[in-house]
Amino acid sequence: MNKLMQWISIVSLTLFLSAPAMAEGLLMARTDNQFPEAMTLLQSAISSHGYKITRLQEVNENLARRHFKSDMYRVVYFGKYDEIKQVTAKYPDLIPFLPLSITIFAEGDQAIVVASHPRMLEAFFPDPSLKPIFEHWENDMVSIIDEVRESK
Repeated sequence: MNKLMQWISIVSLTLFLSAPAMAEGLLMARTDNQFPEAMTLLQSAISSHGYKITRLQEVNENLARRHFKSDMYRVVYFGKYDEIKQVTAKYPDLIPFLPLSITIFAEGDQAIVVASHPRMLEAFFPDPSLKPIFEHWENDMVSIIDEVRESK
């Protein structure tokens, strides 16, 4: 029994210590703008970087059905058609990860934007020819999120 307890303690400690590392895979920012303004800023920032918004998904209704109280939640999907077409033609395994997306939700009088870090895909797709694409997506996503955060 002692060995089992030691093993459980080691596993628990390992999971606890590794939890912050998983948060490093996110790009996140808070803005002092309320949700409607932040949503407009996000859409504008995405467009100004040459991307087309492909879909706006409302999440708050699904959360409400599960009795989760929420403010406004949206997932904004976006991409560059030619870029996605080119990348997925050569790497069809990337299809489930595209188009790119940013989640935006209200928290009181502020809004928070969150996205999966595009460079996290390098762990699953180590082909060196994809690195510049992931870096390009990273730079654009950071810039988009910064625009939303810094706008007033």
